[in-house]
Amino acid sequence: MSDVISRDALWAMAHVERAALADDLAELDDHQWARQSLCGRWTVEEVVAHLTAAASTGRLRWLVSVVGARFDFDEHNTRRLAEHRGSTTAETLERFRRIVTSTTAASGHTAAWLGEVIVHAQDIRRPLGILREPSVEAAAEVAKFYASRNFAVPSRSMVEGLRLEATDGPFTAGTGPLVTGTTIALTMAMAGRTAYLDDLTGPGVPALRERAVP
Repeated sequence: MSDVISRDALWAMAHVERAALADDLAELDDHQWARQSLCGRWTVEEVVAHLTAAASTGRLRWLVSVVGARFDFDEHNTRRLAEHRGSTTAETLERFRRIVTSTTAASGHTAAWLGEVIVHAQDIRRPLGILREPSVEAAAEVAKFYASRNFAVPSRSMVEGLRLEATDGPFTAGTGPLVTGTTIALTMAMAGRTAYLDDLTGPGVPALRERAVP
């Protein structure tokens, strides 16, 4: 997993994953839009609005927003989510479709923004029973990023001292007790989504479960 992929290629992957999510969202009814996602207290619609906000907020606007929220990142996210949520679910989806090919981001960590759409798409799909998953290649780029640093989530700390091996692709990382599973399951576990821990096997899984307890 030492090959370096270009920023343009990472953005292209993000665009593909956003478009796939938009297609899935087009099939939802209002009850499904109101379902709780895997992302904390947010509903499906709120996660979509958050994705739109993230792809519409450059570095300067992000900084102004964070300062305006007195560095309360939950408040910052809530304000931007409200700004980009539509008056109807159809409008929320239309706003999301407009940013499918956006390369706007609050930082230059492109793998993190690919991770934003990959993780949040599964936050939506899993509770709704939607089986679509991102490409193994795209998920592997996010997994590599998450295993190498703590960014928006403490992903590196989550897997410190563990050996991760994907069962469906080339992703590997770390040393220690083994944790195996699909690339997306490993990625979601690093993002703190406990629903995916049951998809993993190996002697390192109990350590992940312990670290994932709030």
